[in-house]
Amino acid sequence: MTGKEQKIRISEIFGPTIQGEGPLMGLPTVFVRTGGCDYRCEWCDTLHAVDSAFRDEWTPMSVDDVWSNVESLSQGSPLMISLSGGNPAIQPLGPLIARGKHDGYQFALETQGSIAQDWFAELDHLILSPKPPSSGMEFKPGELRNCITAARNGPRIAMKIVIFDEDDYAFARSVAKDFKELPIFLQPGNHTPPVDEEATIDLEGILNRMRWLVDRVTSDRWFDARVLPQLHVLLWGNMRGV
Repeated sequence: MTGKEQKIRISEIFGPTIQGEGPLMGLPTVFVRTGGCDYRCEWCDTLHAVDSAFRDEWTPMSVDDVWSNVESLSQGSPLMISLSGGNPAIQPLGPLIARGKHDGYQFALETQGSIAQDWFAELDHLILSPKPPSSGMEFKPGELRNCITAARNGPRIAMKIVIFDEDDYAFARSVAKDFKELPIFLQPGNHTPPVDEEATIDLEGILNRMRWLVDRVTSDRWFDARVLPQLHVLLWGNMRGV
């Protein structure tokens, strides 16, 4: 690598574990979590990778350094690599994807769809997660469409939306109608602040929202939507690195 190589801000690299949500749920995965985000959702569950208060914990790493960590964790097995954040779309991940695909790995990226990158086309999976009203963030459909355009015909693209209440559900119905070409996954949100790993998750609240969401989808006969839990939250709560 040259001295001019852009470094990637890394919050944490961990695994192998299973993907806990979305269309790849249950798949053995190594996670590369980047630091930094252009959003600040009110219920963000990865503040350690978003809030600038944690900036000192983010490490600028070269592609070689990141890949050395991935190979050590995967022991050379070409697993799925999940690029997450924060918003990983703000990081220069194109060279990392090229490096990994050369070695037979696959890449999935999850983003809110606010920033499009040309290297989206090199991904195997692109999971777009537009933020609903409960997040406190403004949804801009043109930005989401730009991400789909940037991906061209490269990755499989899916949409995943967190649901807390009726407003979020109505938002999901509306977005699904406007982006009907994308499979859609719905998951009940987790209200528990994630900074304190010892905090007890609101398991009863999560399961109540899950049951409500299942009933809501089926009563509306919205049979194109898939309702899934955040499996990692149910298994490990707020712990980092799982």
